[in-house]
Amino acid sequence: MSEPGREPLRIGLLGAARITEHSLIDPARATGHRLVAVAARDRARAEAFAAGHGVERVAGSYAELVADPEIDVVYNPLANGLHGPWNLAALAAGKHVLSEKPSASNTQEAAEVRQAAQKAGTVFMEAFHYLFHPVTRRLHELLASGELGELRHVEAMVAIAAPPDTDPRWSLPLAGGALMDLGCYGLHALRMLAPWAGGAPRLAGARGGERSGAPGVDEWLDADLEFPGGATGSARCHMAYDGLDMSIRIVGSRGEATAPNFVLPQRDDRIVVRTREGERTERLGTRSSYTYQLEAFAARVRDGAPLPLDADDAVTTMELIDDCYRAAGFEPRPRTGV
Repeated sequence: MSEPGREPLRIGLLGAARITEHSLIDPARATGHRLVAVAARDRARAEAFAAGHGVERVAGSYAELVADPEIDVVYNPLANGLHGPWNLAALAAGKHVLSEKPSASNTQEAAEVRQAAQKAGTVFMEAFHYLFHPVTRRLHELLASGELGELRHVEAMVAIAAPPDTDPRWSLPLAGGALMDLGCYGLHALRMLAPWAGGAPRLAGARGGERSGAPGVDEWLDADLEFPGGATGSARCHMAYDGLDMSIRIVGSRGEATAPNFVLPQRDDRIVVRTREGERTERLGTRSSYTYQLEAFAARVRDGAPLPLDADDAVTTMELIDDCYRAAGFEPRPRTGV
């Protein structure tokens, strides 16, 4: 719960996305923050969402919500192509912003969001919630401790069954695609291994397949990366997969560690460690990664606590996404007009 005597964050929600219940509503309740308002293109849907989730009131439009003086934090879970425009609008209104990933449709737009965050002087964070969970922290500890030895290889796979054809994740104008929705997690997770790999990875090559009936939209994409220290990596994603796979495997010179679900560790909190001494399974807890994320974000807003994610990090990830698209024969996602 929130600390006694501490003012809660006053949060406004853009849209009535299904993910919001898990990604923000439940964490806000668990940590004592206020859900001040929600806006959706369909007011009736926003009213139903507010009534069902304890949001205090409904704003008449996205623009009205970001301008609301009672709101200090805007959460943006809209379709990918609407992240950039509404992140820019919220920052221009002087709000702190927690944006679902990616922060924008392409590198140029992400750089504009960074510039807007710098001008606003507020907190901007891309919602790579996995990074705050003990599963990911423990993977990093295993490398830092030397138990796995020197990093040799890492492979991440993020795959789900196909959403309906009408889902905005299959829309090129809304910046859809497997890499935007799923593969960004794998790329980001590999980037976060830079301290144990001699520096940030570079793209060595990528391959992808187009979604039938959705020209320019990737159904799957595989990226190969190389680290300055000699380690290699692969980040694979698939948005029409037979089942669910959100795993990461880290291989070192002395052993390896696998997390079966690093993206949603609250569903599977295991890490399996294999070394010359044998195999063991560690369980790191099923408390939601989204709750850890909101706590870290709030600590930054309230106290200036350090965050591993900011607008600079978002631009670097977007540059890698665009590089992957080009290497796999796709164009980077276009900007979306609002």
